[in-house]
Amino acid sequence: MSSITPFLWFDANAEQAVNFYVSVFKNARVGKITRYGEAGRGPKGSVMTIEFELDGQRFVALNGGPHYKFTPAVSFAVNCGTQAEVDALWAKLTADGGQAVQCGWLTDKFGLSWQIVPEGMVELFGGDNPKKSQAALRAMFTMKKLDIAALRQAYDEA
Repeated sequence: MSSITPFLWFDANAEQAVNFYVSVFKNARVGKITRYGEAGRGPKGSVMTIEFELDGQRFVALNGGPHYKFTPAVSFAVNCGTQAEVDALWAKLTADGGQAVQCGWLTDKFGLSWQIVPEGMVELFGGDNPKKSQAALRAMFTMKKLDIAALRQAYDEA
């Protein structure tokens, strides 16, 4: 069986980023850390790669130098069961330099893009009633952090 592991390239702060992500998510842990030896892009003994897990999804972070930066072309969607969960994740991921974007998207302080998505959005935006779905979409386009009650109200009132 094959698996796919997102591999995240950082300049020299992979360990700081991983510790941040592990503090944000309840079901998270740090795994194996590999350090640079005599050869490599980083100082001997510094972190080369660090494995971590967020809600059952395995990731690897690499200190690879300043060659590459994150872009919104790749993001991680986090499905949330309640508005309280949306609010908590939003607050943590936008803290200390993170930026709210639009339609449930944000960029954290390391430049990684996230989508904080309430459960049930597929039903609202792709439901059997196109008029109601379009009303919910129009409401979403006015939001940065998604508001479940406001989206449902827009859908129900259409």
